[in-house]
Amino acid sequence: MSVVMEEAGAHGVNPLCAALGLPRATFYRRSRPMHGPSKPRRSPRALSSEEKAKVLAVLHEPRFADHAPAEVYATLLEEGTYLCSIRTMYRILAEASEVRERRNQLRHPNHPRPELLAEKSNQLWSWDITKLHGPAKWTYFYLYVVMDVYSRYVVGWMVAHRESASLAQKLIETCYEREGIRPGQLTIHADRGSSMTSKPVAFLLADLGVTKTHSRPHVSNDNPFSEAGFKTLKYRPDFPTRFGSDVDARGFCGDFFRWYNEEHHHSGLELLTPADVHHGRAEQRLAARREVMARAFEAKPERFVRGAPKVAPLPSAVWINKPGSVPETAKAVQ
Repeated sequence: MSVVMEEAGAHGVNPLCAALGLPRATFYRRSRPMHGPSKPRRSPRALSSEEKAKVLAVLHEPRFADHAPAEVYATLLEEGTYLCSIRTMYRILAEASEVRERRNQLRHPNHPRPELLAEKSNQLWSWDITKLHGPAKWTYFYLYVVMDVYSRYVVGWMVAHRESASLAQKLIETCYEREGIRPGQLTIHADRGSSMTSKPVAFLLADLGVTKTHSRPHVSNDNPFSEAGFKTLKYRPDFPTRFGSDVDARGFCGDFFRWYNEEHHHSGLELLTPADVHHGRAEQRLAARREVMARAFEAKPERFVRGAPKVAPLPSAVWINKPGSVPETAKAVQ
């Protein structure tokens, strides 16, 4: 390598690299000392540590403590003093970890992800409010619905002309009494609408011994059962574009919730109706199905290529945001 360096000194680096077919970068890299990479050279224009300390001390002066570097720079120039450029002031402040937004910024609270479990009826309820279009543009009726999460049974509903905390309070209290809930038995989950987070509802639930939880802001999957129930309602073939009056809305919803509770075979309940699950008839219905399937297998076993058919049991637990599940991207329960 020393011979090559001598030739480079005598004839120049470019001709030598051209003759050897060697890139100049490779030449310079291989000609470095073997004791490690060279340290970057300090710019002769850079401020010394003493000069940096002086600039920082000036920036810390009481008269400059709340001023931007540009303001400090201009003030010093008017006083006949130049320390450094504005950009250098920012660099010195950054090295001291003193560059930040000094105004009070809005801090959004970190709302915890609700993780709620229901293992039987009347253990966890979900409630929400949706709009129904009225007879004219920009007119609405408000449908309040309280649903049992485990059984999907609608324990109460109401159509009103407005969204009101007092109306929600009355509906929840009526459902509580009708279902015979005991203090400490029930958790009620809702989103963060004004009625859901109102003081009258909160005081009522506290008086009744009911635990309340709320969805995270703008996360509809935190209240999937109510959202799915509204989707089932609004995707019905006979769901009208508009309701002519509150009487029409109540009549339609009365027929719908009667069908939903008593006749609708819910896919999340192994095709049982919410009423069967809520009122404890699930095992009886499943036992009857097992007998039917056993007779079908005995009559034509060749049609069941995978052996005797099995009737799936009712899910033993229903979660809102099961621990370990993927948040936000999971599909809402249908």
